[in-house]
Amino acid sequence: MKTPTSRVHGLDTLRSVAILSVIVFHVWGYGGDNKLPGWFEPVAQFGWMGVDLFFVLSGYLIGAQLLRPYLRGGTPSLWGFYRNRMYRILPAYLAVLALYEFVPKWAEFSGLAPVWAFLTFTLNFAVGPYDAHAFSHAWSLCVEEHFYLLLPLIFLAMMKKPSARKAAIAFACFVLAGIAIRSFILLHWLRPQAATGEWPNYLNLIYYATYCHFDGLLVGVALAVVKSFRPSWWAAFAQRGHLQALAGIALIAVCVPLFKDRFVSATGITAVGDVIGFPVLSLGLGLLVASAMSVNGVLSRMRVPGAKLVATLAYTLYLTQKEMIHLVSAWFPMAEHWGGWRWLLVYGVCCMVVAGLLHLSIERPFLKLRDRRRKPRMETAAV
Repeated sequence: MKTPTSRVHGLDTLRSVAILSVIVFHVWGYGGDNKLPGWFEPVAQFGWMGVDLFFVLSGYLIGAQLLRPYLRGGTPSLWGFYRNRMYRILPAYLAVLALYEFVPKWAEFSGLAPVWAFLTFTLNFAVGPYDAHAFSHAWSLCVEEHFYLLLPLIFLAMMKKPSARKAAIAFACFVLAGIAIRSFILLHWLRPQAATGEWPNYLNLIYYATYCHFDGLLVGVALAVVKSFRPSWWAAFAQRGHLQALAGIALIAVCVPLFKDRFVSATGITAVGDVIGFPVLSLGLGLLVASAMSVNGVLSRMRVPGAKLVATLAYTLYLTQKEMIHLVSAWFPMAEHWGGWRWLLVYGVCCMVVAGLLHLSIERPFLKLRDRRRKPRMETAAV
């Protein structure tokens, strides 16, 4: 008998916002900027923040999943966790990778990194050397996989003698390590490149790298730790959903000037963004996630029509949305000349159909297989 699972509607809304933001960003940045209505541009310019929202959500959901056995007096099964992650991530990912390898017309760009970089989840370190932009958005999946690999091991080590002080020190060390690494890269690579007139290699040295994305994942894990081990703190925190949302939006607004010219961010205020922008952004996004789970926040109380469907398809949408920018033009030549809302409507429908087919034919069957094989102690809602 399948155990019923509850969904948090606020988290569905945030997951939907995250994937739609990323889609608009990719349309704007990969050949579709002339097809979007003009008012989309301010949203599209910062739509990449949706990926960082995914990191916060992932940190919370995976952290809560791994902590649940400890609350029952046990420990999580490493093999069970890794197996469940493989069922969740690999089938749809490998199917899309096969399309890139064997169906040339599928790719949005001609340059594709070696297949070993995708299979070993080291693409985020290989995009630059190979000038490979096809399926480059898989870099974030590499960050996620590194997180899945390390977090259970860190929890096992720290939970042998758990303490709030030790957890706080660990979180601080990771945040400070990220700041230190980004500072070193800024001073020793980005600024020398800019000084010689070379375009600073921001994407490969800062943005794609796992070591520069501790912050969002850590904020999510911190929320899971507080909710699991300090329920009284969480109960008091959850009473302030509106305040959390306002504070989160304010912190995200602070990040706008920090990231406005991030590709040339070797000096000035955008260089500050390189160093501390990600922790500030992650904290703001974390407050939105907390608000979505509060008892009185707008996100937690309002059920957005369609959010559950978009959230369910978020993973397959992420895998396929960038390819669809050029495929829609190939499939519907007239749409290429329409632009605006008509092109966006055709593109949106195609994205949902392709993502839905991938979900129903590959992702969902493997999730059902996972649920049949997972042990009762590991039962959680799909994340």
